[in-house]
Amino acid sequence: MKWLKRIVIALFSLALLGVGAIVAAYFYVLPDLPDVSTLKNVQLQTPLRIYSSDGKLISQFGEKRRIPLKLEEVPKPLLQAFLATEDARFYEHGGIDPVGVMRAAIVMLTTGEKKQGASTITMQVARNFFLTRDKTIIRKVKEIFISYHIEQLLTKDEILELYVNRIYLGQRAYGVGAAAQVYFGKNVQDLTLSEMSMIAGLPKAPSTLNPITSPSRALARRNVVLMRMNEVGYISKAEYQAAVQEPLVAKYHGAEIDLYAPYISEMARDYMVQKYGEEEAYTNGYNVYTTISSEQQLLAQQALRNNVYAYDERHGYRGPAAVLWTDAKPDDAQIKAELAKITPVQELQPAAILNIDGQQASVLTAKGETKIIKWDGLKWARKFITDKRQGSVPKSASDILKVGERIWIRDNGQYLQLSQVPEVASATVALDPTNGAIRTLVGGYSFSQSQYNRVTQAKRQLGSNIKPFIYAAALEKGFTLATLINNAPINKPDISQGTAWRPKNSPDIYGGPTRLRVGLAQSINVMSVRAMRHIGLDAAIAELTKFGFDPNDLPRNESLALGSPSVTPLQVATAFNVFANGGFLVEPYYIERVEDSFGNVIEKANPTLACKPNNGSMQPSSDPMSFGEPTTQTDEPVAHCFEQTGRYAPQIISEQTAFLITEALKSVIWGGGDWSKGTGWQGTAWRAAQLIKRHDIAGKTGTTNESRDTWFSGFGPTLTSTFWVGFDDHGRQLGRTAWNSNGEKDQITGTEAGAKTAGPGWNEFMNNVLKGVPETTAIPPEGIVSVRIDLATGKLTRKTDYTSAFEYFISGTEPKEYISESQDENNLFIDAPTDDLFQ
Repeated sequence: MKWLKRIVIALFSLALLGVGAIVAAYFYVLPDLPDVSTLKNVQLQTPLRIYSSDGKLISQFGEKRRIPLKLEEVPKPLLQAFLATEDARFYEHGGIDPVGVMRAAIVMLTTGEKKQGASTITMQVARNFFLTRDKTIIRKVKEIFISYHIEQLLTKDEILELYVNRIYLGQRAYGVGAAAQVYFGKNVQDLTLSEMSMIAGLPKAPSTLNPITSPSRALARRNVVLMRMNEVGYISKAEYQAAVQEPLVAKYHGAEIDLYAPYISEMARDYMVQKYGEEEAYTNGYNVYTTISSEQQLLAQQALRNNVYAYDERHGYRGPAAVLWTDAKPDDAQIKAELAKITPVQELQPAAILNIDGQQASVLTAKGETKIIKWDGLKWARKFITDKRQGSVPKSASDILKVGERIWIRDNGQYLQLSQVPEVASATVALDPTNGAIRTLVGGYSFSQSQYNRVTQAKRQLGSNIKPFIYAAALEKGFTLATLINNAPINKPDISQGTAWRPKNSPDIYGGPTRLRVGLAQSINVMSVRAMRHIGLDAAIAELTKFGFDPNDLPRNESLALGSPSVTPLQVATAFNVFANGGFLVEPYYIERVEDSFGNVIEKANPTLACKPNNGSMQPSSDPMSFGEPTTQTDEPVAHCFEQTGRYAPQIISEQTAFLITEALKSVIWGGGDWSKGTGWQGTAWRAAQLIKRHDIAGKTGTTNESRDTWFSGFGPTLTSTFWVGFDDHGRQLGRTAWNSNGEKDQITGTEAGAKTAGPGWNEFMNNVLKGVPETTAIPPEGIVSVRIDLATGKLTRKTDYTSAFEYFISGTEPKEYISESQDENNLFIDAPTDDLFQ
């Protein structure tokens, strides 16, 4: 009894000492304990996501991948897998599991090793949110007390929800939602029992148990998780046996990108970082919805690439990318390994030449497949000499290729083709005419090769794309589409440039007095210069400034009339939009709205609208990224937008002028006259008419001196688009070619120019994007009249034959005088002014 009494006293003393130690430890660490109430409103770090207007994921930015889920969204077997493995008594203890602690202590005392963990799920939440992973006694003490506080503040389900969303599961994946995507490319609800078990086994050691880096260890750990689920009764013996028989199928899956559009996603990322800072932008889970149409963006990207390939192939083959062997052929496995090191570029895949037989060659791909390139895919490959010269047409595959060479190949949709990474650059952008929304934007052939966004950053000479704006100013100065401007050499030089600058036509052909419509449709240089002389240089600069061009980019000399200003493709598309929407300068914008991680809209675009306000109180804004109250959007024509409320775009030219220029730009594509009577004439963009075959499209070609820049800009009933092609090296000319891409002579020969270099890209894009869009009929606005004129003089006529046609005029500007049957060309310009307009 004496010893028993001593034992009881000792135990009681130890208990008091233990309680005292716990109290002392609590007050010791109390100043350092965090406020666990923050868990009530915890902001999980989630990446920045960029979407198209129709909800396709374009890009994701941020170091941590996380897809926050509500607890009810997590499959029950996955929760059970975590509970069985990490904390089977989770719903029974108060944050610290005495049974688990005792079990871990006994295992350690009996084996001398720490084989059994004692951390509960609550303790892991405490550690993940508030503590480091340092293995110290103080950290463990803090972890215990924080866990106790968490249990007092949150329900068990709330704790478990934080756990499954916060836990690190390797490969930058935080939480089960991200892990399901990273390892299996699935939504968490679609995981199998085996896959859930693998994920549930990761918290113990996300690196060493990782199925990508350590598949055997991951498989063993998965089986342990399945065994524990069976032991605690979550799954049956049959389910356990079926699951352990499944192979490990995990592999790395990047972010589930639905639409690869890197240039616009980079613009959106930069906007968010500039506005919110890197830390907030990359971790707060913002979802940015751009104005990009996924369908139209894909069409624009493909049209640009096809056009660049066509240009590149017209100028010849620059040779293999590398030579893999010259003597003894390595085995296929070695060749495949070498090819696997090469990153594909867009559609281009690396391949090695295995054999050459007549007019075909067999190649080995990086996937180990042997393929045949037939003559259709080879015959384009004349030797590249310079941008202006190509070698002779090849007769056999051996004229082009050698065994052992590493080349690029691509499937062009019809057959396998020898290819090469293009050196030429290109860009395209398309806008909604009603509000300036950017529907497509492609800043270059390959973002992986160059992040330089040529749509917004590349200022290039505009060339003849400037002429519609010069003629718009001329119309507002009293000219009409029937005004005769002398198409003759200019003998009065522009002395402001310090030299006798005398512009010439391209080609150097002159036809005498010519109607303005024809001058614009055929891009006649001297007529544009004479029209600007009539307007005046200052007035021309003022007009171009109204269209959104920077006055600092506009030279104060007559070269302005031929497109010497350097501008960006986005500026060009914005300016052409004015003709498409009836005269309004709508501001381009690319972010429709920004949502927080809970789906709340925190920013919404308030675009300028191409219509007049209902009252005089609404003023246009100069901020192209102005966000404000939500506005009602519509895809209805401009005439129906008067019921909207919001910001209104300034009307910079009259609706009548916009209509007349649009009609003239249709002649660029469709030409005019009567071909059966020998009076028919082509516009510079006649190829567009051949492909698109609809009369509600309008456009303009553009080529600069020495063909350094080529353009095609235009619009249809729903979209305005511009294409630019050139070299990033401003000094490099696009050159000329004597053959087409099939090695045969045709109309594509000669110097590269807007119609043949940029035009095919625009033609392909607009042809595809307008499929299914009903063709519209031009309805002249109020104040437009149509009268029959004599095509040679622009005067009224009573004839109805091929020498006449109806022409549109702004009411009051139509001709008043009829042509006399006795008149001839010698007496048509008696009243012509003497300022070189009619020389």
